[in-house]
Amino acid sequence: MLSMRLFIALLLGTFLVIIGWQSNLFATNTQLPPQDNYADYMWQVHQNERPIPTNILTQAPTENDGVSAEMVTYGNLEGEAIAGYLASPQNSDRPLPGIIVIHEWWGLNDNIKAMTRKIAELGYTALAVDMYGGEAAETPEKARELVTEAINNRDRLQENLTLAYEYLDQEKNAPTIASIGWCFGGSLSLQTALLFPKTLDAAVIYYGGELETDPEVLKALDMPILGIFGELDQRPSPETVKKFEMALQSLNKEVDVYIYPNTDHAFANPSGERYNPEAAADAWEKTQQFFSDHLR
Repeated sequence: MLSMRLFIALLLGTFLVIIGWQSNLFATNTQLPPQDNYADYMWQVHQNERPIPTNILTQAPTENDGVSAEMVTYGNLEGEAIAGYLASPQNSDRPLPGIIVIHEWWGLNDNIKAMTRKIAELGYTALAVDMYGGEAAETPEKARELVTEAINNRDRLQENLTLAYEYLDQEKNAPTIASIGWCFGGSLSLQTALLFPKTLDAAVIYYGGELETDPEVLKALDMPILGIFGELDQRPSPETVKKFEMALQSLNKEVDVYIYPNTDHAFANPSGERYNPEAAADAWEKTQQFFSDHLR
């Protein structure tokens, strides 16, 4: 009897070892961190990337595009001047609609400045804000550090966005104001809407990873919202995006949400490995039309 029990124990132990070995064999080298850890999730998603401008940016507006652009101080936080990249059409004889442009987790870099010029070329005063206090990341590790610090000081983020809105409203006399952001900035575009629920005129969210889905929070929003997302993205996931859309629809809010098939997070970034030119072009066409419909 004892020998039989010993034999069964040895057999069971061998079986568990084999199962464990197979699990390790077929496991991926890295695992995505928990979804509530935004910075680590983004690091995992972007770990093989660098925010290096590609030749696609040569299609963006250049120094001869009829746009004036410069770094400006749009406010002060705790005694520190906050500088952003301001772009607008040259020789405009009237105040133009303003757009707050909010960078990805990399920071206010050349990619975002090129997009800001591209927006200004359409006839807007575009202010690209800086949420990182003058720093920009060139590696995923640095970006994780910067985005973590920013997220841990949400009051400062909100104050920064408020300064940007007030600058366009009071200094540039913008008759209408919208926000647009990608990735980390997409979440902050929604945050801008929540900060100015009655006075912001439109908001565009490109795959913002921190979507609010509570109708009690969203019910204050009065502006139209355009949401651009990827089907393969997990922050936000298509399920979260649908909850966001359904919450707004249940409140009879004006919202247009597009989930692009077979596209992942940051599919509109030409410097990223998940860049999808067809989806990015279509999303940009929708963005242009959205601004034209609601800011003119």
